[in-house]
This record gives sequence, structure tokens and C-alpha cells, in this order.
Amino acid sequence: MYPTRPRSSLRTAVVWEVLREALDRRAAEQDRPVLDVLDTGGGTGNFAVPVARLGHRVTVVDPSPDALFALERRAAEAGVTDLVHAVQGDTQTLADLVEPGSTDVVLCHGVLEVVDDPAEALGCLTAVLRKSGLVSLLAANRDGAVLARAIAGHFTEARHALEGESGRWGAGDPMPRRFTADELRRLADAAGLHVSSVHGIRVFADLVPGVLVDSEPGALEALLRLEEAAAQQPAFHAVATQLHLLAELR
Repeated sequence: MYPTRPRSSLRTAVVWEVLREALDRRAAEQDRPVLDVLDTGGGTGNFAVPVARLGHRVTVVDPSPDALFALERRAAEAGVTDLVHAVQGDTQTLADLVEPGSTDVVLCHGVLEVVDDPAEALGCLTAVLRKSGLVSLLAANRDGAVLARAIAGHFTEARHALEGESGRWGAGDPMPRRFTADELRRLADAAGLHVSSVHGIRVFADLVPGVLVDSEPGALEALLRLEEAAAQQPAFHAVATQLHLLAELR
């Protein structure tokens, strides 16, 4: 079960499979079928609602009231209103919104790129975890952006993304910050997390022309299978659009 429609599942399938398996393992290890999950920056519930459909309690903290309204509507349509709690806020206000040590799993997807201080934000997230709690961390990959700009013929922008401190390719870059795998590992380590797995996300999906995927019978499913296989290979991590880390609180 992918949490999004088939075409957009190219962007989420690998993360979802890793997350679903991690939730199943943690529920079995804790002998608790219902886990407490925090989705920070979870927006409209792209992951929160599918997680709730697995039977877990999900708190979504997001600064956008419009996104949270859409989340509540989505949860109602999925029949999981009683399992999804929407809270307006961000990582800086998290201590006032979520009890310390009350959460089994934290989803931090697309958050570290936009916060003022990634290390501080990750520290705020780990503070709400229970002992040996899990963090699902998804962030933009600097190396993948370098490749994408170079393939598009924007060689100066590719060099800026490669050499710039924040991994941005220029003033028009909509992404405030990107990371390498080593940078994300160091952030996780400093926050007291042990990284158990790293996956490359969207290794091919953003490079393959959409017309090929949409027009060739079976192409979407074949590309999904390829993404899942390549995501686990370290050699492909450098060219992925995003990096997904699964880590446990030490």
C-alpha cells in the first residue's frame, strides 16, 4: 500500500516501505500494537494518514493551518479521525506541544532543509522520544542536485551546489539547504542517534522523462521496483534526489 497515487508514489514508495516495516518491527519489539508517532512538518498527512490506517496514533505538528485543515479532512475520509491529532507549531515550539519521552517514532521529512538550525531542530525532536525511539529522517541530497543541474546543462549552478556551504545552486534555488549523507550522519550522531540504514530516494524518478513512464505499459511498476532495488545500494546514494535515514535513540 503506497500512501499516494501511483504516479506520485515514485517519490514516496521506498520511504513508505522502509517506514512501514520499521513500525511493524517496533510494535512487535514493544509488544504494543499501537505506537505513538509524531510527524513534524507532516502537512496534509501524506504519511500520517497511512500510518494511522495501520492503527497507530499520529500527532502532526505543522505551522500551516491550511495544511492541517486538509489533514483533518483527509483523515476523516480515511476513517482515522480518532487516531490523527493536528497541532499548529514547529520544532521550536515542540517542547510546549509534546511531552518529553512520550513518542515511539518521529517522522522528520523535509524539515531540516528549512529550519534555521538543523542540529537544534533534531535535538528538539529526539527530546520527545521514548528510550530507543526511532527517527525517520528524509532530506534533500546535495550530490543529487549537482547531478541534476549538470544534466540540465546548468554547469555553473552545478558547481555552486557542489561547493556552496548550503548546497544551493543559486539565488533562484527554492531549497534553502541540502545535505550529503555524511552531513546527515553527523547531525544524527550529535543528536544521540544511531543510524541503522540509509536509502537513496528518487535515484531515477526525477531523471527519467515522465512521458516514458506514462506511455509505456508497465513502466511505472518497473521503475518503482528499480527504485526500491537501487535505494539500498550505497553506490546510488550520491545521485539520489533525497536521502532517507532510519535511526534509533541511543
